[in-house]
Amino acid sequence: MGTAIEVKGLRKSFKGTEVLKSVDFEVKRGQIFTLLGSNGAGKTTIVKILTTLLKQDGGTAAVNGFDVASKPDQVRKSISLTGQFAAVDEILTGRENLIMIAKLRHLANPRQVADSLLMRFGLTDAADRKPSTYSGGMRRRLDIALSLVGNPPIIFLDEPTTGLDPEARIEVWKIVQELANGGTTIFLTTQYLEEAEQLADRIAILHEGRIIAGGTLEELKKLFPPAEVEYVEKQPTLEEIFLAIVGTKGEK
Repeated sequence: MGTAIEVKGLRKSFKGTEVLKSVDFEVKRGQIFTLLGSNGAGKTTIVKILTTLLKQDGGTAAVNGFDVASKPDQVRKSISLTGQFAAVDEILTGRENLIMIAKLRHLANPRQVADSLLMRFGLTDAADRKPSTYSGGMRRRLDIALSLVGNPPIIFLDEPTTGLDPEARIEVWKIVQELANGGTTIFLTTQYLEEAEQLADRIAILHEGRIIAGGTLEELKKLFPPAEVEYVEKQPTLEEIFLAIVGTKGEK
């Protein structure tokens, strides 16, 4: 399978406060690797270091075989980053956004690239509208589509479903799973535990600047004592109720 990302002893401080304290982990190619942590745990700092937006104070990090400190240009050619908020140009249309990125990546046939991604993400009908007219889910789909221009082997998604409604969130989950099924390596940060349960091949928990646990969901479950088995009536979650009602309304 090979290693897509390797981090050893990563350290970072801000104004005398140590945010990352010797962080170690690795991500295999084609995996969905999910980094969990509360606000201020250091998740976005790690993403910024791995995407060459920030320099570490200590330790090493390699992405797609390239050291982030000494070979940032090669790292940037291998990756794409989608942040917490959709980074789309509001003046351009959806199609023009994609064409612009394709040209910046020096791809042949930018319009063909754009049309292919618009179709893939169900945005063809909205292609000639400005993103300011899109719903939150549509904007996020366009944002992820922009990340895929040039087919980067590694994609960083930093809390990509923040602020989305349940339907849009599940829509993004499907896209992420499809990308991984196609061989793309996904580095995902999230605060939604259900999101990690649904998507992650491997999970790492970052707390106070350190990785305190890591593994598959099943491996993490083994860290806790076996639960007592009780038979109780299962109540639907609010999300299940919402989706059931919306689905029913949509069928009429």
